[in-house]
Amino acid sequence: MQEKLQALQTEALESIENADSLKALNDIRVSYLGKKGPITEVLKGMGKLSAKERPKMGALANEVRDAIAASVAEKQKQLEEAAVIEKLSSETIDITLPGRPIKTGNHHPLTRVIEEVEDLFLGMGYTVAEGPELETDYYNFEALNLPKDHPARDMQDTFYITEETLLRTQTSPVQARTMEKHKGKGPVKIICPGKVYRRDNDDATHSHQFMQIEGLVVDENIRMSDLKGTLEVFAKKMFGEDREIRLRPSFFPFTEPSVEVDISCKLCGGKGCRVCKGTGWIEVLGSGMVHPHVLEMAGFDSKKYTGFAFGIGVERIAMLKYGVDDIRHFYSNDIRFLKQFSMHE
Repeated sequence: MQEKLQALQTEALESIENADSLKALNDIRVSYLGKKGPITEVLKGMGKLSAKERPKMGALANEVRDAIAASVAEKQKQLEEAAVIEKLSSETIDITLPGRPIKTGNHHPLTRVIEEVEDLFLGMGYTVAEGPELETDYYNFEALNLPKDHPARDMQDTFYITEETLLRTQTSPVQARTMEKHKGKGPVKIICPGKVYRRDNDDATHSHQFMQIEGLVVDENIRMSDLKGTLEVFAKKMFGEDREIRLRPSFFPFTEPSVEVDISCKLCGGKGCRVCKGTGWIEVLGSGMVHPHVLEMAGFDSKKYTGFAFGIGVERIAMLKYGVDDIRHFYSNDIRFLKQFSMHE
């Protein structure tokens, strides 16, 4: 039995040495170390040995198994390394070939406008405030001097979720929430950028979802002149130092008095052209002094505090600033449209 085991070891080691592939090596391993291999067959005859010889043969059988297993592991390592070397040599890379250009993105024009407006007003001491897009009827309307059945609600065709919840039609609810948090103590000086929603037919100048940036200042002795000065700084920053503004009387339920703000036409310099429809002026935003009732509903003493508010349409500003003629371009996800703005980086 001892001779058979030693002969099997010699035979197995020779076969392992001659194996030329991982598959052939695995077949050799199974044939010698498997349950039906020759070593197992030899050990089946141990029952005929004496009690003294059995431990000796068992130990020898284990040595043979270990020697074959170690040889298999070593040969497997050699074959795997050879396979890696062969693969690397067959897959050489020609580093002299020109590289493929990587396409890079750039800021969306609406993002540019928002960041530019934020930078301007942060530098003027404002903070950025945010609020929920799914809003309550109270903060979207009632807290802004628009009680239920108020006719001015028809100015904003609203997406209602329930009778008391809706998609906000303006970012003004953020102003109402912020004033409420101040508990009647000023100053308040914020801008509120964000998405708003109105039931509208999408066309070149209208969208059911668009973006606004609203501003609010509440403090003692705030006057209309403060509003005008702020908007002049804004117009010159966004459209050029030679731009002028004018204020026209208007109506908004949450401001009194209310004004529409125009800027002088950049294309014609105020002389009148196709863009400004011959007037020399282009409407850009609405604004006004915060209505006393709005201040009082937020907990402020309207005899002590006054304030102004303004609302900027981001798409409107971007269209004027970059000469875009269709609001739908901003949401078409057409990379050709966005590439045009890389020159403005």
